[in-house]
Amino acid sequence: MTALIYIVEDDKNIQEIEMFALKNAGYLTEGFENGKDFFNKIDEKVPDLVLLDIMLPDQDGLEIVRKLRGRADTVRVPIMLVTAKTTELDKVKGLDIGADDYITKPFGIMELLSRVKALLRRSRNLQEDKLLKQGDVLLDSEKRVVTVAGQECELTFKEFELLKLLMLNAGIVLHRDTIMSDVWGMDYEGESRTLDMHIKTLRQKLGDAGNMIKTVRNVGYRFG
Repeated sequence: MTALIYIVEDDKNIQEIEMFALKNAGYLTEGFENGKDFFNKIDEKVPDLVLLDIMLPDQDGLEIVRKLRGRADTVRVPIMLVTAKTTELDKVKGLDIGADDYITKPFGIMELLSRVKALLRRSRNLQEDKLLKQGDVLLDSEKRVVTVAGQECELTFKEFELLKLLMLNAGIVLHRDTIMSDVWGMDYEGESRTLDMHIKTLRQKLGDAGNMIKTVRNVGYRFG
């Protein structure tokens, strides 16, 4: 299925270059010069990826990212920021609020196409990971439901994210630092036993299936 890409860029020349390159690469594209027209179109049809300039005449690009991440129908749509801004602060801010990648002007067409392709591939892989099953444990990412032997298991937000990370990496030993980073964030400064306590309650809630969560001494945890 051909991917649909929306380009939000008020510089007509840059927008045309982006559209031309993406169309030649086999993608469907549609361009917008402001946030209002873009959101009107989003209400009609959600794209597979958004190329978004930060500096727009009517809305700040970062605010558009926040809005997209706050909507159920666009929360998972890949967003690549395209901007003339080059400071590290702008880049980090954009990624922190939900953008998936960042490219600065001027950029090479081959680099743009390569990044677009990588983002779409990553997005499709995530879609395929909506349903995870190991033994009697079934995790539905879209519905945020976990069942064990057909019975629903109520988990907290962090317990769900922890279980999902373990199941996505079934058979692989995950280091404690990796788990803390992915589930709690790099700047998490909680108690050192937070992870252990979550593992303990997760095992209890999963019942007999909790035995699938293995402790690897002095390293971390493994599922399966």
